[in-house]
Amino acid sequence: MTGPNELRRSLGFTDLLLITIGTVIGSGIYLVPSIVMRQTGGHTGLAFTVWAVAGFLSLLGALTYAELGAMKPEAGGLYAYLRDAFGPLPAFLYGWASFLVIASGSIAALAVAFANYLSPLLPFHVPGPVISLAVILVVALINIRGTRGSSTVQNWTTGAKFGVLFLLSVVLTLRGTGGAGLPTAPIDVPNGSLAAGFGAAMIAVLWAYEGWQYVTFSAGEAKDPQRTFPRAISIATFLLIVLYLMANLGYVRALGPAGVANSQRVAADAIGTILGPVAGAVVTALILVSIFSALNGLVLTTPRMYYAMARDGLFFQKLTSVHPRFGTPAIAIVTLTAWGALLAASGTFSQLLTYAVFTGWIFYALGALAVMMLRRSEPNVARPFRVPGYPLTPILFVVAAVALVLNTIITQPGISSIGLGFVALGAPVFYIWRPRGRASVAAVGSPAQGRDR
Repeated sequence: MTGPNELRRSLGFTDLLLITIGTVIGSGIYLVPSIVMRQTGGHTGLAFTVWAVAGFLSLLGALTYAELGAMKPEAGGLYAYLRDAFGPLPAFLYGWASFLVIASGSIAALAVAFANYLSPLLPFHVPGPVISLAVILVVALINIRGTRGSSTVQNWTTGAKFGVLFLLSVVLTLRGTGGAGLPTAPIDVPNGSLAAGFGAAMIAVLWAYEGWQYVTFSAGEAKDPQRTFPRAISIATFLLIVLYLMANLGYVRALGPAGVANSQRVAADAIGTILGPVAGAVVTALILVSIFSALNGLVLTTPRMYYAMARDGLFFQKLTSVHPRFGTPAIAIVTLTAWGALLAASGTFSQLLTYAVFTGWIFYALGALAVMMLRRSEPNVARPFRVPGYPLTPILFVVAAVALVLNTIITQPGISSIGLGFVALGAPVFYIWRPRGRASVAAVGSPAQGRDR
């Protein structure tokens, strides 16, 4: 590295692969299959089509971002792509929404979910907020003490949850009887038609796949990023598609379509049907590991965006600090996790997250459009990886992201209006902050100087 405020490149292919997988697999695969089966009226083929199509669209996004990550292997990821393609304002608005609600709210939600699952297992009562704050503190300390150490934790936890879910899916598939002998109940399509149900199911599944873009924030710490980053994000997304299809097959084999549709805890019910009373402990342990891994993945990746914003003079300058011993953006990690802990303790994150998280897909679409913009504005920059099927690949992903956003606006106009308004509030903040940012950057030198290569 060229200076004290440079991040160390310590992440290899396996690290990036498992960061991607670990950040995606949270609670979605344990909840969403029932929603999809209900929305598709219990039609197994249609339900599997939703999972396959949504996975394919996610893969298109991953391939598109692979070109960007190989082309611009620096800290900040999606923020940097938006900045270079569309200017600092859209990039700042993404960082603004991410810090205040999307990433911090996700950290709060995961911490509260972790407390909810852990509390019943403890031999004595511990208040939920105490557990939530404790797990955030543990993850923050792990990530402050080194990127190598936190990525090792991510590798083990992700490997464990991926492997266990894979094995359980195989067991359910081989031993299941398709729900034969189990009580059944009629399935009603919530929206009254299969077409509307298919659209609603697609949105739910895209949420379950969401999270692969977080690894872009860590491109500045990747070793040989032009080669490792595209392979890691693409292969990870493909493996997630396979795993999710296998898990759904296992659920259907264990419970039958009606059993999946009517279940409130599809993973626990499926495993309980096949394995018996041991299911509760198995599922709880699996979910706890999944939540912890997803939480660690968020804290391992997103502070790098705020580090990049601060280097551009668009966030608190102290967030450019890199710990002299551990080589991590320690202050950025502390700032994000402290805000996430405050949201978790206050209990206000849930509504805020509902309002703003869908707007993230606006920026994901812009990130895909950035590929086309940068091919025009920077035609001579080396592109070690080029997205296959260009321009159709990014266009299809953009269409899917726009459809998701429009569907939310149409079906939930109140929530979407508040969410869009919340993001728009970042615009005056940007124009207030930018002159100060220019002054602070001028005082310490251009943020482009010494940028990770």
